[in-house]
Amino acid sequence: MDILKITKENFAAAVQNAERPILLDFWAPWCVYCRRIAPALDKIAEEYASKLTVAKLNIDDAPELAEQFGVQTIPTLLLFQKGAHGEGIIAPESKAKIEEWLSQQGLEK
Repeated sequence: MDILKITKENFAAAVQNAERPILLDFWAPWCVYCRRIAPALDKIAEEYASKLTVAKLNIDDAPELAEQFGVQTIPTLLLFQKGAHGEGIIAPESKAKIEEWLSQQGLEK
């Protein structure tokens, strides 16, 4: 499944009003670590395609959304379910860490 691009214009419709869970990655193109973890997110998008949608929000394009959600370090991942999110994960080291975090949020493959 393709990764959804989130902007301030489509945030409400794509994330807050989404029917299914949304894994939102707050990132920036200049962030080396964001680029390094991106392949893990691509795999999660593929493997969890029936359970959730993976989306990315470039904080340079929507700094007000990063501020609204208290994002101070990138990458920060938040899992939105029915418009709300739980505890995020900041700079996960691996795909396994992201999967462990998703499991803690109640999502399994």
